[in-house]
Amino acid sequence: MVESLEKEWYAVQTYSGYEGKVKHDIESRTQSIPGMENYIFRVIIPSEKKMIEKKGKLKEKEEYIFKGYVLIEMIMSDESWFVIRNTPNVTGFVGSHGAGSKPAPLLPEEINSILRSMGQFVRATELNVEVGDMIQIIEGAFANMTGQVVEVDYGKQKLKVSLEMFGRETNAELEFSQADTLD
Repeated sequence: MVESLEKEWYAVQTYSGYEGKVKHDIESRTQSIPGMENYIFRVIIPSEKKMIEKKGKLKEKEEYIFKGYVLIEMIMSDESWFVIRNTPNVTGFVGSHGAGSKPAPLLPEEINSILRSMGQFVRATELNVEVGDMIQIIEGAFANMTGQVVEVDYGKQKLKVSLEMFGRETNAELEFSQADTLD
């Protein structure tokens, strides 16, 4: 299998009803296998909140949009493919033609639409910053503040930023999606 250095989204088919267990198992395996956190980043189960009536009362219930599927943001390599493929209750990758062939990633417009429907922020372009650059924080507890980049981790898509709060320098760790470059 050819290793891709790009982080892309893949759909994984699971036994119906085991989506939560598969998500938990993949996240656990990612943390327990050294270096795997550099290949497997996010695991989501697309869901939406629905109001249902039960015993005459309205209750909010989380319902899976694609039953039997989990979405994974990852860099495809032999090792990451093996970890996902051999997770209990995973039946395979969507877009794989069997015999160990590399699966096709989801199209950016497909995953962006799914993430937006779940209320998650979608970045149109990748953040391209270096240590010393000034950035604008666009999401989270420090929204609308500016800071100077202290450290960048492109593998995990995180950065550390130095901010001034209450007259003191404070460091904050942010996801790339929480920051934007200053023009």
